[in-house]
Amino acid sequence: MKTPIKDFVEEYVDRSPVRFHMPGHKGIPFIGCEKWDITEISGMNSLYANDGIICKSEENASLLFGCPTFYSTEGSSQCIKAMSFLVCKYAKSIGRKPIIASFRNAHSSFISASLLVDFDIQWIYSSGNNYLSCEVDYQNLDEILSQMEEKPIALLVTSPDYMGQIYDISSIAKVCHKHQILLLVDNAHGAYLKFLKNSQFPIDLGADLVCDSAHKTMPVLTGGAYLHLSPSLPKFFTDEVKSSMALFGSTSPSFLILQSLDQNNLYLYTTYKDKLSCVISKINETKEILCKMGYDVEETEPLKIVVNTAKYGYIGSDFADILAKEKVYCEFYDRNFIIFMISPENSLSDFDLFINAMSKISSKDSIYTIPPSLSSYQTLAKIKDVAFSSWEILPIEKCENKIFADWNIACPPAVCPIVCGERITKEIIYLLSYYGIEKCKVVKE
Repeated sequence: MKTPIKDFVEEYVDRSPVRFHMPGHKGIPFIGCEKWDITEISGMNSLYANDGIICKSEENASLLFGCPTFYSTEGSSQCIKAMSFLVCKYAKSIGRKPIIASFRNAHSSFISASLLVDFDIQWIYSSGNNYLSCEVDYQNLDEILSQMEEKPIALLVTSPDYMGQIYDISSIAKVCHKHQILLLVDNAHGAYLKFLKNSQFPIDLGADLVCDSAHKTMPVLTGGAYLHLSPSLPKFFTDEVKSSMALFGSTSPSFLILQSLDQNNLYLYTTYKDKLSCVISKINETKEILCKMGYDVEETEPLKIVVNTAKYGYIGSDFADILAKEKVYCEFYDRNFIIFMISPENSLSDFDLFINAMSKISSKDSIYTIPPSLSSYQTLAKIKDVAFSSWEILPIEKCENKIFADWNIACPPAVCPIVCGERITKEIIYLLSYYGIEKCKVVKE
């Protein structure tokens, strides 16, 4: 498999060119990667063009994933906005309203998409005590969709979610398609799922539009991502996808990221599957060792290790601090859990250091508390209206009955227990306080 973007840049660099074009560093080392950092010079097309070198590379990615695949240099956030716009534009073309249903653990970029595209969100509530995950009852989902007066054009599902839970995409897809609803999957944490021995790639399981963050689990520079379209979608989607991506992307995409996506194709084509299989075996072995040490290890997707630190006697942040002193750094923690994201690029010595660091931490009395659970929310204003309102930041205890006004949530995990435009109740104040949120951005009265 060829790497057309990378090959073009290397040939350009080999010419020792005089660069009277952007970027301003002119290829002179500043942090070390400048000579490969170019722009759309003669011979290199735009990311959002429908032909040229970049399209050839995307065609290679499409062969690997088995469906039309398009690059993003601005992460899955760009893809979520683009696919939201795509399905809403499609809805209008067939005489349906721009409504997208979603579970509550949607990424903040979906909230931003609602503001920018101006579609309505139909929230679907589920049981469970962790706002990062949902408990999905597929029969109940069927009933919920049946009872909706106005059917959404699509349902967004986050799978795998931040806690490593994978949902039954095949069952969800069947329910959605029964109601003529498209299934969108935020698969940001699961780009590798296509390359398991038995594919768990959402498109293969019936999803219609899927985004992956290649940089999360593959050796791609931060920001490298994919938007995938099901081959069964109407031609409308392939015709409109590039312009939809351009609407939410910079006209100056990173060619360093594009080169890493391009080079990744060759890796996926050659040795990635074997390395993925090996690292998953090592992860499973590590999980068994941790369980023998007394840790409560959650059942998760293959490339995550999630430990309940509170049951081991530690608040997640304190546990992370202890590990950092051993030069082991986690992906995320909250009061009860700590999350480790792993990829085939982690070495055997990484696992040895991790296990050694975990073995040094002695268990204490459990401090686990069940997070508060909310099953309903009261929307007082549309996201768009709140966006253009004046706001202020208040201590959480002074926010009761105020309208929540934020949609940019700190990352990770970029998932918020309350959505812009909703009323802050006593229960929500308790929930936010539980997760250490001390202040809130609210609509100014």
